[in-house]
Amino acid sequence: MSTTRSLFDSLTQQASRLFGQDSPLPKAEIESQFKALLQGALAKLDVVSREEFDAQMAVLARTRARLEALELRLTELEQAQSGSVTPPVTPATDVAPAD
Repeated sequence: MSTTRSLFDSLTQQASRLFGQDSPLPKAEIESQFKALLQGALAKLDVVSREEFDAQMAVLARTRARLEALELRLTELEQAQSGSVTPPVTPATDVAPAD
């Protein structure tokens, strides 16, 4: 948190110098320097792009839907097992027969 605070303090100081009354730079130069200043500051923060955030939200939604489907299937299997006396079916394993 303190590094974020110091980053913003540094950003504020640099912007103040850039936009100061005694700045001889033209408006376009000030804008480009301020944009570079902001990009540099944001690059130091732990943030993600909107596209990456949206992609991760889609992954999370698919994972949540898959989890809900698996929970429902597990409940169905548990109910089916409690209603019958046969042992549950286990998946076959890829074990070679012993010679």
